[in-house]
Amino acid sequence: MKTIYDVQQLLKKYGTIIYIGDRMADLQMMEDEIKELYQSQLVETEEFRMAILLIRHEIAKLQDKGEGV
Repeated sequence: MKTIYDVQQLLKKYGTIIYIGDRMADLQMMEDEIKELYQSQLVETEEFRMAILLIRHEIAKLQDKGEGV
């Protein structure tokens, strides 16, 4: 797993498609869904960690971009 697209595909595998229209809200919802899947023991620890890392990295990029404007 290397991109947010990969995280979306993982979620899609479990029947979850997230599109709110606000990128930040989409990412936060993805993080919540990944946590739920992990707590339900549907995803492995390494998949969970990588997905959370990617999502948080993307959130940080969006926050930096917003502060730079």
